[in-house]
Amino acid sequence: MSGHSKWSTIKRKKGAADAKRGKLFTKVIKEIMVAARTGGGDINANPRLRTAVLDAKAENMPKDNIERAIKKGTGELEGTHYEDLIYEGYGPGGVAMMLEVLTDNKNRTVADVRHVFSKHNGSLGEGGCVSWMFEKKGLILIDKNGTDEDRLIEVALDAGALDVKETSKEFEVTTNPANFEGVKKAIEEAGFKFNYAEVTMVPQSTILLTGKDAEQMLKLMEGLEDSDDVQKVYANFDIADEEMERLSA
Repeated sequence: MSGHSKWSTIKRKKGAADAKRGKLFTKVIKEIMVAARTGGGDINANPRLRTAVLDAKAENMPKDNIERAIKKGTGELEGTHYEDLIYEGYGPGGVAMMLEVLTDNKNRTVADVRHVFSKHNGSLGEGGCVSWMFEKKGLILIDKNGTDEDRLIEVALDAGALDVKETSKEFEVTTNPANFEGVKKAIEEAGFKFNYAEVTMVPQSTILLTGKDAEQMLKLMEGLEDSDDVQKVYANFDIADEEMERLSA
């Protein structure tokens, strides 16, 4: 499991009440604007925009806010110009990390990101230092409780999924990015409910963290996601379930 999806599991355990809604809205609005600028304002013809709008709706963002962000992205309304960047680095225990960033001030953002890395025993690296360790894939996580494994495998593979794997608490369905929407739709229509579904950067291998490294890694993830400019964080770490229970208590 990628560090990002493991982190998502931990955040669910900690509870949605911990979320800073204003900061979350800011990030979603940025993504909508950039998606609309790069691919147009039609959600049916722009998969990135469609995903961003669905994320906004999932967070109960008002329709007017969504429409205004799209218009700013397409230039119908005046808006800030954000750059789409990738930062790479290392976390505690040698964990490889990739960050998707949207910023209107690269100097400010790189200074902020470097500070967060240094504070939590990590380091910001050069472009390309870890990207070779990741592959872009669709990832769908489904709770094992009450799930018919054989039926899930049948539905997912028939819809074009690459693989279905079982972990201690979830089923992981992976897809090519191009097949993600179709597989996700097929799984939903078959009645399965997922905990997580995104096109993400999946690591080729993971590092199992324990003790201080695990604790510092989670603090680093939290610090990076608290940044207004950092949209997503990917990392090739894993944490044993019993350790995760202790850290997320």
